[in-house]
Amino acid sequence: MAHASSGLIPQGTGWAFAALVPLVFLGVFFAWPVLAIVRLGLRDGGVGAVLASAGTWELVGFTLGQAAASTVLALVTGLPVAFLLARCKVAGTGFVRAAVMVPFVLPTVVVGLAFRALWPDGGVLPIVLANAFFNVAVVARTVGGLWAHTDRRAEDAARALGASRPRAFLSVVLPALLPAIGSAASVVFLFCATSFGVVLVLGGARHRTLETEIYLRTVELFDLSGAAALSLLQFAAVLAVLLLGGLARRRRETALSLRGNAEVVRRPTGGEWGVVGVAFAVVLTLLVPVVGLVLRSLSTVDGWSLAGYRALSGTGERGTLAVSGVDAAVNSLRAATDATLLALFIGVFSAVVLIGLRRGRAPRGVGEVLDTALMLPLGVSAVTVGFGYLITMDALPGDLRTSPALVPLAQALVVTPLIVRMVLPVLRAVDERLRQAAATLGASPWRVWREVDLPLAGRSLLAAAGFGFVVALGEFGATSFLARPDSPTLPIVIARLMSRPGQLNSQMAYAACALLMVVTVAAVLLIERLRVPSGGEF
Repeated sequence: MAHASSGLIPQGTGWAFAALVPLVFLGVFFAWPVLAIVRLGLRDGGVGAVLASAGTWELVGFTLGQAAASTVLALVTGLPVAFLLARCKVAGTGFVRAAVMVPFVLPTVVVGLAFRALWPDGGVLPIVLANAFFNVAVVARTVGGLWAHTDRRAEDAARALGASRPRAFLSVVLPALLPAIGSAASVVFLFCATSFGVVLVLGGARHRTLETEIYLRTVELFDLSGAAALSLLQFAAVLAVLLLGGLARRRRETALSLRGNAEVVRRPTGGEWGVVGVAFAVVLTLLVPVVGLVLRSLSTVDGWSLAGYRALSGTGERGTLAVSGVDAAVNSLRAATDATLLALFIGVFSAVVLIGLRRGRAPRGVGEVLDTALMLPLGVSAVTVGFGYLITMDALPGDLRTSPALVPLAQALVVTPLIVRMVLPVLRAVDERLRQAAATLGASPWRVWREVDLPLAGRSLLAAAGFGFVVALGEFGATSFLARPDSPTLPIVIARLMSRPGQLNSQMAYAACALLMVVTVAAVLLIERLRVPSGGEF
């Protein structure tokens, strides 16, 4: 009876039917386009021809090589930051926590342009550095989340028995952290392997990955069959990484004696200060491209100037743009707002359903299927999804390929898994007895949600909305396929300005990047103020 009264839908089978809402959304706007890509790639021997090409395997080699190098660099630089955030009681950790998140939420094209300001000719090294720059936060947050709760007593016992600090770390601490390190490495590798904006800006015509080659064949060469075959190859590689990462993680996972964060945080001693110094140096290094981008936006051949910012009210040198930079900014804000609202509805509804399935008497396995399905968009390239939209959405009423609603839909698909992962732990932590008490006093299921769950999860919901908004604001992969020429978003305009010659175009691109960065930094600072400790994975 208690379960029957504790949610929006009263019975276990009702929760199963409610699960159809997010599953139908994923089926139409994710599975269908991706499966259409698979079918197109298999048709007329397209896959065989692509696989037989030596150029394809050079692309695969470069894609995996730069992703592996970026992952190693992100791990090496992210672990000291994770130690600082998880174990150290020193001034400035709040600044570090916010600063390290800034690169992760910056639009990829902005990061690419920030590194281009430092390396005008681009190349492999800036690609690797930029991808690592993006993902230090993933390592710091993922590993730091576990490190902040691992018991110090085993490490202290090893030190008391004579083990040096490095040996105690390698024999006691590192084995406990391996599952989190493996998880972070697999996520970072996936992000780097499917990196689009960074490689597009810094690689140019010399260095391409599978992701940029798919874009090139679709948009410039109109080789749809070849692009589909590459998408299929990339999907297989991503799936293999996910499966191997999951298998390795399960083999390493062991039960740990976890402690409260307040019990493990203390002032550093001895050599720990060296690690703290390295962590602060990493954070300051992360800020170099950001500061360089702002300075570049103010620098002209005639000295310091706001010419680039003023030019955003126009369409660039010789009418490069179809709309002004200001109009593109408005388009970005409108699309990101719509995407955030849609992702919030789908994400929060899915989280409520997952909790209801777990506590109710729903058919076995429905919750696991829904949870896995919600995470799948994180493992598939946004470029693949955007390309899939182009070949499927004409079958829906009204031919959505020409609809402005397609961009928010694609962005919502990227944002929804992140919102689920931020909201679900908080909703699960709400004491079920509070819901039961409210229901016993006669409150309807909706009133129970409104007066029990919502106040307790309100800060988490606002933080998830802010995080989703900045991610949608900077989304570039799928949007580059779907944005109409007369309504581009700001990242699309930045890429177009950089691809055309002219000093004014370059100034406008850097100014637009700086503005986009200011918005994302403001959102990150707000999220950090609203963040619930241990309230999610991001």
